[in-house]
Amino acid sequence: MLIAGADGQGFLIDPGDDAERVLALVQEAGVTVRGVLLTHAHFDHIGAVQAVREALGVPVWLHPADLPLYRNGATSAARWNLPFVQPDDPEHEIAQDQVFTAGDLSVRARDLPGHAPGHVVFVGDGFVLAGDTLFQGSIGRTDLPGGNHPQLIDGLRRELLTLPDDTAVYPGHGAPTTVGAERRGNPYLR
Repeated sequence: MLIAGADGQGFLIDPGDDAERVLALVQEAGVTVRGVLLTHAHFDHIGAVQAVREALGVPVWLHPADLPLYRNGATSAARWNLPFVQPDDPEHEIAQDQVFTAGDLSVRARDLPGHAPGHVVFVGDGFVLAGDTLFQGSIGRTDLPGGNHPQLIDGLRRELLTLPDDTAVYPGHGAPTTVGAERRGNPYLR
């Protein structure tokens, strides 16, 4: 996912695969990318990290609790017989309430583990980049190593359901939704 402010500066979020497509998107959008922000380190969210960081000359941020998953990306992808380039370690750690600014764009990291031990979401003005925590009508898996269902539900209630109803939710997979729609209709949040 590519996010940018009105001045054309921004961040790449979870470049999972197909670095050529990601880099073409950046070029077409005319965005000056200031860094790669990772919601979590499952292999399907980090597969293009190395190629993108090298092509754009930008640093990578990840919550330290997800570093073991990050370092095992190639092993995880191999279980599915998927090609994968293991990226070098991130340059920076993400902490609760850390603010990331690129020009006139700002997003705040909020810890939301449960799908992965170091999962974070990024909250901006009227939107949240939810990674694999909240989906339209569903939530992230908790049956993977490091998953914790009660922790995910508690985090969703604390970090996302406290946002205004009209806050747009952009998940790591699938269609966008809103906090209000998920508060009212998501069967996992009742």
